Amino acid sequence: MEEFKHYPVMLKEAIGALNCSDGKLYIDATLGGGGYSELILQKISPRGRLIAFDVDEYAIENAKKRLKDYKNLTIVKESYTNIKKYLEENEINQITGGIVFDLGASTPQLTSKERGFSFLSDSKLDMRFNRQADFSAYDVINDYKEADLVRIFSEYGEERFSKRIAKKIIEKRKLKKIETTKELVNIIFESTPRIKSKIHPATRVFQAIRIEVNDELNNIKNTLNDVLTLLANDAILSIVTFHSLEDRIVKNFFKYYSREWGGDEGKLEYNPPLLELVNKKPLTASEGEIKENPPSRSAKLRIAKRINNL
Repeated sequence: MEEFKHYPVMLKEAIGALNCSDGKLYIDATLGGGGYSELILQKISPRGRLIAFDVDEYAIENAKKRLKDYKNLTIVKESYTNIKKYLEENEINQITGGIVFDLGASTPQLTSKERGFSFLSDSKLDMRFNRQADFSAYDVINDYKEADLVRIFSEYGEERFSKRIAKKIIEKRKLKKIETTKELVNIIFESTPRIKSKIHPATRVFQAIRIEVNDELNNIKNTLNDVLTLLANDAILSIVTFHSLEDRIVKNFFKYYSREWGGDEGKLEYNPPLLELVNKKPLTASEGEIKENPPSRSAKLRIAKRINNL
């Protein structure tokens, strides 16, 4: 098996924010290539504990090899959406140290010719993070109504030509099912005018489909709410996002819980802040890192500390 080569974006900043201490429990919500986990383990061994989550078998197998010498690591083949469920089932009441998220797809997933994430190679429409899931990009493109295609392309991809692309997809699939990434890319080219841009014409549509297939935005919202109830006082949330939709969710979540919150309109029912913002503005990758790993240019790191545990 090839090495799962994933560049851990803002590694030192994201893990440095956790203030790792020996003896505490940490969570790597998105194991990927194991870069974040390895640095955490170096800082918390031997008495600290790390639990890492991922649904990608390829990533997990490679991470197990990379991190085989660490006895205080537990790798869980589950989505980060099941963090709360897993901890409760294992009678773990609190995340005492902190949790790190590296949201979005990993480089091996995006570049794999078999996974269907990339518009630069031809493969079957797939885009599942969890390859055991039933629902894929094929289902979105061939089963969704035109209005739903327009909605996801607009909301999740911020694609200005959503209506044109959706209409053309419907036309094409009436004649023949759309099965490959190349077919979809050709449809996008046919549907959109030639505009000078550094961004490939299929970028936004492919992002939108990937988000829909994996329910990424709802997963982030729900998991942040779950994790908030598990963090001990002074535990850290360190979150790296890669596009504006993810970042907006994290930003609004941090903003809401770093102020007095709760209570319906017209009711005097408010609660003290549960989070303290460590950085009011997101951190971004250095010029050196961007040069070494160009995709890191879009990354943003937001950090918050749990306070006033109720």
